[in-house]
Amino acid sequence: MSELIKIGPKIVVCEGAFDSNDLSDQVENVSSANVTAGVFITNFTDTEEFIGNGFPVVIVSLKDGKTIIDYIKNNNSPQASAEFRETDLGIEPAPRLTSYSSRGPSTSCPLVMKPDIMAPGSLILAAWPQNIAVDSNNSQPMFSNFNILSGTSMACPHAAGVAALLRKAHPDWSPAAIRSAMMTTADTMDNTMEPIKDIGFGNRINPATPLDMGAGQVNPNKALDPGLIYDVNSTDYVRLLCATNFTEKQIQVITRSSSTDCSNPSSDLNYPSFIAYFNEKKSPSNLTIVREFHRTVTNVGEGTCIYTASVTPMRGLKVNVMPDKLEFKTKYEKLSYKLTIEGPALLDETVTFGYLNWADAGGKHVVRSPIAATSLKPELSSKN
Repeated sequence: MSELIKIGPKIVVCEGAFDSNDLSDQVENVSSANVTAGVFITNFTDTEEFIGNGFPVVIVSLKDGKTIIDYIKNNNSPQASAEFRETDLGIEPAPRLTSYSSRGPSTSCPLVMKPDIMAPGSLILAAWPQNIAVDSNNSQPMFSNFNILSGTSMACPHAAGVAALLRKAHPDWSPAAIRSAMMTTADTMDNTMEPIKDIGFGNRINPATPLDMGAGQVNPNKALDPGLIYDVNSTDYVRLLCATNFTEKQIQVITRSSSTDCSNPSSDLNYPSFIAYFNEKKSPSNLTIVREFHRTVTNVGEGTCIYTASVTPMRGLKVNVMPDKLEFKTKYEKLSYKLTIEGPALLDETVTFGYLNWADAGGKHVVRSPIAATSLKPELSSKN
């Protein structure tokens, strides 16, 4: 292994990092070379892990990198400076799904689509204990009341805060109703009006699927007035537990009840999302199967209203809604519908997705539910 060259007080420009490992190696090598800072030209997008680096790291795109390289080549004595601790507003595109975001399907309950929703969790300015160092400088601990943190533990308080807001605005709503309002009004488009992107797999930037981001990015203002909600009661959850191979004793531990009625089990929970599995590997190639879902929605809008259903196309699948029109006469009225997904016994793609939209006649409310069809086959986790 060759000895690392000590460059001295310069700003080093590195080109050609194609993934996280390449970039990590470059940052480590440059930071060990006794230089002032490093500029790293890469098309790798999930670069958040390098932001908190104690060594000054500047990461630029290939386009901006070309401008830098041209400047260096065309100047006898190129100079540069870097400024940090600035906050950029209005960054595009945003939001984006990161690599550490929790993803589905659920192994413990595959027939309920997970995750539910996406919330801000990257580079959050969070409160921090005063007696724990946030970083170190020349081996000396640095303390602060705040820290920049990322992770699902940062997204959780955002989602919980929205739920608390809804609870205050609608004290009579159940937890399931609050969850429904958050999910059916979530944003699926970023601030450039393009589908929210998943940057969690290196340079393969694709639209995030419902198994990645759930129903989308939570939108608190829209959730206050969802139009329709999907409600669930304790009996519905017991029927789901019965259908998921929990024993009677285990269910009683969860419900804290001495009696359990499993005479009518059902895995078709009244959830504001749909997941269908098409993974019958041993079936004939021309076999078509149908997955069926039943849902009930409650009108939480005002007075008489009519909602019409529409479904975004899903390649290789036929999706049907019956009835495709719901006419509510009063507030809190409940109406039901059936959604069917017809397709091959084994899908060609790992995940195919779309959305069911119920829109009212005036265009005030659009109640959106994600639909995911997948060839994945998660195994039920042990209930022992």
